[in-house]
Amino acid sequence: MMQLSELTTADIAAIRARNADAFRPSLWKRFAVPIGVTIACVYIAYCSWFFSISKVVEKANWQIASEYLYDWFSYEVRPDIDYRDGETRIDFPRFSPLGENPDPDWIETREGTVTVVTQNKPKAQQPASQGSFMASPAAGKKATEPETSILDKVGEQGFSFMAPGAQGSGQAKAQAAHEEPQVSTVTRLGIAETTVRLDRGTVLHITPQMVTVTHAGETVELMVNAQENTVKSRSALPSWALQKREDAKVFLDFGFSGRAEVRARETKIARRYLGWENFFFDTRSPYWGMSWGAVGEHLLVGPQLVDGQSNWSVFWDSIVNNAEWQHGDVWIKLLQTIVMAFVGTLFALLIAFPLSFLAARNITPNVVLNQVLKRFFDFLRSVDMLIWALFFTRAFGPGPLAGISAIFFTDTGTFGKLYAEALENIDEKQREGIRSVGASTMQIQRFGVIPQVLPIFISQALYFWESNTRSATIIGAVGAGGIGLKLWEAMRTNQDWENVAYMVILILIVVFIFDNVSNALRSRLIGKQG
Repeated sequence: MMQLSELTTADIAAIRARNADAFRPSLWKRFAVPIGVTIACVYIAYCSWFFSISKVVEKANWQIASEYLYDWFSYEVRPDIDYRDGETRIDFPRFSPLGENPDPDWIETREGTVTVVTQNKPKAQQPASQGSFMASPAAGKKATEPETSILDKVGEQGFSFMAPGAQGSGQAKAQAAHEEPQVSTVTRLGIAETTVRLDRGTVLHITPQMVTVTHAGETVELMVNAQENTVKSRSALPSWALQKREDAKVFLDFGFSGRAEVRARETKIARRYLGWENFFFDTRSPYWGMSWGAVGEHLLVGPQLVDGQSNWSVFWDSIVNNAEWQHGDVWIKLLQTIVMAFVGTLFALLIAFPLSFLAARNITPNVVLNQVLKRFFDFLRSVDMLIWALFFTRAFGPGPLAGISAIFFTDTGTFGKLYAEALENIDEKQREGIRSVGASTMQIQRFGVIPQVLPIFISQALYFWESNTRSATIIGAVGAGGIGLKLWEAMRTNQDWENVAYMVILILIVVFIFDNVSNALRSRLIGKQG
């Protein structure tokens, strides 16, 4: 018989010709790849149309998205330059990262002659009393005049029993509203110009009449008028400037350097710094503004900063009770999250372990009991952990107890199902061997069943313990306590994204540690069982 290696090309061609049907690929094999690619393209096109992905991408505010991204690893200082009365004034927020009296070197002022404009609104003149329920109409009259009764006043002047004189007062107010406000001007020495330098190529020169902005080699002159509430540009706006309506405020985007908003009465500026502001010491701390060398000197040999308290104690208290970062509270909430995950998983394990033996058909041959317990497990795990957290937050109030209960209920159902299925798939030969030597029921389970399933039980328990550490963060955001609630509070401000990044990094570190601890315990315990 000729071997395959001895066949020539001509022999193979002859065999293929005699058996053409056998060598012809099926229709599906010939067109499987193009059909699959076509189906995938049609499905992607359908999803794009159904969810209007193109419109979503088109309408997305990528500028805000980039600012959120910047806020994760930087912070802003936001001065306001006010010029509504003819003189420029610099205002900082109440809690500025630069302290109570900020004086940054990137803001310069120039004194000069300014014309300060003040507007005095006319006051409504109160008419003379025309009679009152509380005061007699005769009050203020001369003694020689005859008194007029209230009934006479009703006929003469349309007297109101409840609010006499109200008609005259309303007329006076309406007249005052139509009168032009009295404008007075005072020429004196003041701050005539403010210069803000965000970086080498971005400079704003601000006066009460004009804001001149230079960025990326381009210059824009914006005429501001506080009385008419208008902002006008002398030339076409560049790509980094935006004015949504005519004479409205102008938005300026300088990339990472910062941004500005030119209004008719003020210019709002945000300068961005790389890093996290006041991460260790807030502005109230005696260590605020010190270099690390000066901090070390005070800790070792420096004079006492606070009477009755050591410098080391002040150092630790300043970090833990940092008002801007709240390290102590964040660490406590993170510990609550870890405890929630551990306690909830442990309680679920303790309850699900014995119930799984009752739910397994081969361990407990009772169909009714098996089905009742399995449906009970299905009910517990069919309700998501987040829903359980909402329910228990409503029942117990916000706090770790609601989070522990949510993890306990969800994991009891999951552990019960997984453990019961593992028990139903054990090797029956080991049970039969233990039973053949006259062992009791408990001994059969102890020596014939548990050694087979214990590695699986331990592996799944450790995995869910590590997974619940992440889940506890999510359910904490709905009021179940822990760092999740703290994270949600920081996100709701829409400004403290650096605090969000700080807590996310802490969560990642904890998850990384727990993952490695879980893997080490799983390999060690399962290895010993093997």
